Amino acid sequence: MASELRVNTLKDASGNNSIATSFVAGGSAKAWVTFDGTGTPTARDSLNASSITDLSTGAYTHNWSNAFSSSSNVSAVGGGGQFSGAVANNVYVFYKNVLAGSITSQLQQVSSDTNVDQTFVNTLHHGDLA
Repeated sequence: MASELRVNTLKDASGNNSIATSFVAGGSAKAWVTFDGTGTPTARDSLNASSITDLSTGAYTHNWSNAFSSSSNVSAVGGGGQFSGAVANNVYVFYKNVLAGSITSQLQQVSSDTNVDQTFVNTLHHGDLA
């Protein structure tokens, strides 16, 4: 038998620090993924990401398990890096195309605007689910 819990406000165990449930639902990330972008992309961990496709060097498509309600109202941010000892060669993620069921992104080196595969790629997506 399924249960349903209906509340307007959440509080910590001491009864302090309250927050409206609408804020939690509206402000939480609806999808994220962290993956190895070298070779065949392999997710380390994710939420609402069904697959990652390697399009070409530094370009990937992320497919969602549950689509967003509007392709024009998805906020996405991400980054990647290659680590050698204590040195990180950082890159940024540029989003080329946002669709209701997937997002296409590119990793480009800041200094040369050349696409590169990186060991650590992280993306985060906010918006309303369908």
